[in-house]
Amino acid sequence: MSVQRRLNVGSLAMLGLFMVLLLIQFGFGAILRAEQDSETDRATRAEIANDHVLQEMTDAETGVRGYQLTGNEIFLEPYENSRAAAMTALDTVGRNSTTARVAALLGRQREAVHAWLDGYAVPIVAGRLPSTGADPTPVTTPTTTDDEHATQGKHLFDQLRTVNAEMDQALAAERADMRATADGNRREMAILSACVVVAILAIGYAVARVGRRQLLVPLGDLEKTIRRLAEGDRSVRAEPAGSTELRTVIEALNDLAAQTETLLAAEHARAARAGLRQAVAAQMQELDDPAHAARRITELVGVAVGAATVHCELAVPGRGEMRAGWPDGTPDLPTERTVTLISGKPCAPERGPDGTVWLTVGGDAECAPGYLHLSRPGTPDWTDAEQRLLTGVCREIERTLRQLSLQNDQARLITELRMLDQRKDVFIQTVTHELRTPLTSILGYTEMIADEDGTALSSMQQRALNAILRNAHRLHDTIGDLVLLDRPDNGAAVHAETLDLAAVAGMVRHELNNAARAKNLTVTFNADEGWVRGDRTQLQRALRKLMENAIKFTPSGGSVTCRMAADARTVAISVTDTGIGIPAEDVPGLFTPFHRAGNAMDQAVQGPGLGLAIVRDIVRDHGGTIAVQSVVGRGTTFTLTLPAAPAPAKSPAHV
Repeated sequence: MSVQRRLNVGSLAMLGLFMVLLLIQFGFGAILRAEQDSETDRATRAEIANDHVLQEMTDAETGVRGYQLTGNEIFLEPYENSRAAAMTALDTVGRNSTTARVAALLGRQREAVHAWLDGYAVPIVAGRLPSTGADPTPVTTPTTTDDEHATQGKHLFDQLRTVNAEMDQALAAERADMRATADGNRREMAILSACVVVAILAIGYAVARVGRRQLLVPLGDLEKTIRRLAEGDRSVRAEPAGSTELRTVIEALNDLAAQTETLLAAEHARAARAGLRQAVAAQMQELDDPAHAARRITELVGVAVGAATVHCELAVPGRGEMRAGWPDGTPDLPTERTVTLISGKPCAPERGPDGTVWLTVGGDAECAPGYLHLSRPGTPDWTDAEQRLLTGVCREIERTLRQLSLQNDQARLITELRMLDQRKDVFIQTVTHELRTPLTSILGYTEMIADEDGTALSSMQQRALNAILRNAHRLHDTIGDLVLLDRPDNGAAVHAETLDLAAVAGMVRHELNNAARAKNLTVTFNADEGWVRGDRTQLQRALRKLMENAIKFTPSGGSVTCRMAADARTVAISVTDTGIGIPAEDVPGLFTPFHRAGNAMDQAVQGPGLGLAIVRDIVRDHGGTIAVQSVVGRGTTFTLTLPAAPAPAKSPAHV
């Protein structure tokens, strides 16, 4: 049997015996203790019940004597109660006793109780007359005199006492038997537990002895050998000894020591190959002279894998083609061969029959195709490690080329975006200038005509004139919005002053009252004092844009509500309407210039889509935020939040 099996068997035996010991102590012991406690409780209940029998019968006898002497029926109440309690106590004694002697004595005690009741108590109680006065006269039996009856009762009660005393002795003997049985059980359990403990100690000693002889001593020798190997002595070997398993370990250690030098050499080779990848990556970062970088890469790869020739052809984004061969003077590969090399799977080595291996670099829109070709006729077999090395080099080259391609694309896109931004600025400046000049003339002459006597115009001409004025003003506002949006990205100058935002909102409401009344809208304004630091004109423009949108997108009969709340840090003003709402897919682009919600365009609601973008810029310039909540068909709420400012101190004249 092997050492491991012997140790396992010994350990399992010790564990099993320990479980047996626990079972004896806490299992069987607990059961025996519970049974002993139960038997003790039962015996105690029987003894107490037997005492109650005598006590209750004594109380009954006292009650009968009291009734016999006084004739007062109040003495019969304890007699009736005690008689029933005595019978119950006798039943309790019977339930809590199991021995034949106790059962026989219980029968005798029942007979004694019934004999006293039938021969003495019952005739006295049954022969009593109904009470008609304060001094009832007891009735005695006609068969005996009072003295004879009393003597008979005393004799019967003495017999009851004698039987009850014998019952006490029988119950005490039963309790003594139970104690003796319990003591015997405990002694047997103690002996059994001691045997189990001795067995556990014996098995433990045997296991320890086997472990020391077969494991500890050989392991000590093995530790010394390992220490010498760790100190650099590769020639030391351990002497096989001990168990079969330990001998196997020692032999494996000896084999490991023999292979250590080989593994170290292989590790040095792997480190050299990792250095190759790093060197190639460094060369790919220095592409100011692509031809020199290509020659250097082919040389590094060729020396690392012992290749006879190396060819490399790459397309460097923004720098042109990079081609080289190693060693110098190596002829280029044929064109038809090159076509094959660039059409393979990227970075997957492919071997030829003449000791060649090649890898395709790139080959998609982000990286133009190229190749890395190596030839080694003297050693045609390429190991897996060498192929992994070449794959890593190829991936490093491809990664660098893709980064260069991405950088070139980013630079091109940045240039195009800058050109588009410049063209946009020129376009807005040109449009605003070229439109504002003729629009000023149109507005001027149209207002002159409108200010003249209206009787010279027909009703159709008057409506046409009003349409010209309305649309000219709308075009003028659009041009103004374009000018506002065409500001530097760092924001327009804010002429800051401490102002009450509620007062600014009140002015906007007053300005738009007529527009709301024209659509039969209910405008609710609920704003307390809220002081902010900002440009009054810009903030008034932002609130006007929000209120105009609420009025414009709310159908006739709807409502617009403006509320403002302020605390120590912020002032928030919200504009809520019951209009058409904004679809959820349009909310993300809501503050983008020229963006309009789909349902607004479907319902032909006029507007260039610049208002909310202007509001966003104004709020941003003031260090605030704007948020929107909307449900299609139910309405929209815009909430503008600005940093709060301390209220200005009131002058003495206002105190």
